[in-house]
Amino acid sequence: MTTPSSIFMSFHFEPLSIPDVIRITPARHGDSRGFFSETYRASAFADAGIRDVFSQDNHARSARGVLRGLHYQAPPKAQAKLVRVVRGEVFDVAVDLRVGSPTFGKWAGGALSGEDGVILYIPEGFAHGYVCLSARVDLVYKVSNEFDAALDRGIAWDDPAIGIPWPVENPALSERDLSLPGLDPATSPFQYEP
Repeated sequence: MTTPSSIFMSFHFEPLSIPDVIRITPARHGDSRGFFSETYRASAFADAGIRDVFSQDNHARSARGVLRGLHYQAPPKAQAKLVRVVRGEVFDVAVDLRVGSPTFGKWAGGALSGEDGVILYIPEGFAHGYVCLSARVDLVYKVSNEFDAALDRGIAWDDPAIGIPWPVENPALSERDLSLPGLDPATSPFQYEP
């Protein structure tokens, strides 16, 4: 027999092609009124190996074709992220920047939508980016360190060395994102620790 509290503790954790990047599917409990879903529970995430302490929540709204990324925050305030869409759909990616990693320069990710409620866990040492696939997108994410403009960095969204197959041609980009450098192991601030 399930207790009222146990029915709400359900998450499915699925490592992606880069095993440190994890797709998290929370259970949704619904009826004719709508649904209820937990989107974060520290103990369940810790049991799955996600032990970051999240200290800031962010909300970004974008329109179809907007691409944001590939962004990261450098040490000593590197950020792990828990990313989810509450309205619309995105193609979301994480790129491994850890020099010495067997997956350095590779990407993992996929579609996230408000309909499925899937969450993407991106650990420290990765750049993050997404492109909006619906007319309007509201994306929310937790980060493990507060924003620090002096440590804010990025790499080019279209770097051929990474080869992300973005599903949008001619995305809308910020001036900053248009001028980001390519991936270079000599300048990456992250080292792989097996």
